[in-house]
Order: sequence, then structure tokens, then C-alpha cells
Amino acid sequence: MQPMLSVQQLTKTYAGGKAALSDVNLDVAKGEILALLGPNGAGKTTLISIICGIVTATSGKVLVGGFDNVTQFRQARSLIGLVPQELTTDAFETPWDNMCFSRELFGLPKNPALVEKVLKDLSLWDKKDQRIMSLSGGMKRRLLIGKALVHEPKVLFLDEPTAGVDVELRKDMWRLVAEMREQGVTVVLTTHYIEEAEAIADRVGIISDGKLLLVEDKTSLMASMGQKQLQVDLKTPLLTLPESLTSLGFNLQKDGAQLLLKYQGNDDKVEVSAMLAAIYEAGLEVADIHTSQSSLEEIFIELLQEAS
Repeated sequence: MQPMLSVQQLTKTYAGGKAALSDVNLDVAKGEILALLGPNGAGKTTLISIICGIVTATSGKVLVGGFDNVTQFRQARSLIGLVPQELTTDAFETPWDNMCFSRELFGLPKNPALVEKVLKDLSLWDKKDQRIMSLSGGMKRRLLIGKALVHEPKVLFLDEPTAGVDVELRKDMWRLVAEMREQGVTVVLTTHYIEEAEAIADRVGIISDGKLLLVEDKTSLMASMGQKQLQVDLKTPLLTLPESLTSLGFNLQKDGAQLLLKYQGNDDKVEVSAMLAAIYEAGLEVADIHTSQSSLEEIFIELLQEAS
């Protein structure tokens, strides 16, 4: 099946010789949510800007719904909705007029019912006739989201959409994103809130210094690169660890009151039940047991450290 978004050997080099993007290749399927993670200056916004036709690539190709975003710009751009980082709106317009105008820019017929629905979904309906200059920063951010949705895009880009906004807007935003996925809309988002990507994304892409380090299914990534650990609190502290447990990889922690075993998430040789059986066979009394797994943020930091 043809991907909804295809980025092929994309490179962007600025006049001073700085490479903002280096040979980026990426396919995103219809109805997929992809989270792009990376530090400031990694190239996330540059990549989105090139796809949306705001910045010109040095080389490479971008296809949106099968349309080349350079030679078939109108068709490609009509499929894209963009929520930028910056709060860019006409201060003297009202939300209603602003969204109606945004829809008409794409040559679409008026659709008051759709505009009303989007405004209500974003809790802006009671502000529809106020001048935008009177809205709070959070309300302006909601309006930007509305402008990106009002022409019914097939690919939605969210560039740091929840930066500096309240919890209520974040919840509204992710609810809308989930609804759009159900409707088959492809969503690409960048975020500094890695826990959000962990909660909502299907796949995760990690970009650093203009290079796409990996793009992988979130669950597979956490299983293959994440680390798990088993913590066993003992009723009686130990002075030394039995050889039978040392050979399994256990270490003593907290002045001998805790056993700790760390292992890779994809290590099939480690079975928690077998580890606990070995502890009991060693004659140790267990007070409590805890298991944990690396978060996406920990994996992200580890990958960036390896790349630097």
C-alpha cells in the first residue's frame, strides 16, 4: 500500500554550509501517528517545513498522498494541516472569520456546520465573535489547531503543539488526535513531552543533528532497547550474596537489604518466576518485589548519547 507521506533522501544545507537535514528517508502510513523526537536544533521543524512547502530542500523528494510537494504543490498542500510552534494569527479578526477564511484559502466551499463543530471541539465556541487579540495564549493555540483542521486535511503536522499550554488543552488535543486517527488521518507530531509520545504514538522517530537515527514501532523499540529490572526487598539484610544468585546477575543494594537484577527487555532467557525460585532456593526471605521497565525518555537519552 502506498504510504500517505513519503520522504526520500531529503537533504537541506544552508548557505553557510550547515547541514540541517542529511539524507532523511521516511514513510508514514494512512491513519498512523508518528512522534518525532529530538533535541532543539535537531532538524524536526526544518523537516516539517520542507514537507509543508515552507522551506525548499537542497535535494530529495517529498510525496504527500502520492503528489510531489514541488511539482504538484497545490494537490499536496491541500492534503496537509499544520499547527506551527509560533502563535501566528490575525489579531483583529474573530475566530469564526479566521477559520472560515482559512478554509476558503484552499478553494473549498463554505461549511458553517464544520466550522462550528471544530470551534466547539476546541472549546472556542463562546469566543467565536471576539477579536483574536483578546484571547489568552491557550485560546490562540486552540485556534491554530482549528485552522489546521478546518479544510479537512489527510496529514496533520503538530509542531510542539502542547508547549506552554494548560492540561485541559492537552487532553482536548490528544482526544482530537485519537478521533482523527480513527478517521484515517495521518498525524506527525514533535514534542518535548516524551511521555505524550509514549502514550499516543504508533511509531517513534528519533532525529539528531539532521539525521534520522531510527524510526520504529514504539512497542518494539521499548522491548528491544529498553532495560528491565527486578528489585527484591529482603526481610533480613545480607553481608554477602550467594554464588547461585551472583551467577544469575543479581547485585546487593541498600546495605544488603535489596537484590537488584537488570536485564535487556528482549532477553528471553530471564524469567522472573525462575529468578524468584532461585532466591527462595537460596534460603532468603522476601519482604517485597518490584519490577520496572525503561521509559521511552530513558531510551531516547541513551540513543542521543550514543549518537554524539
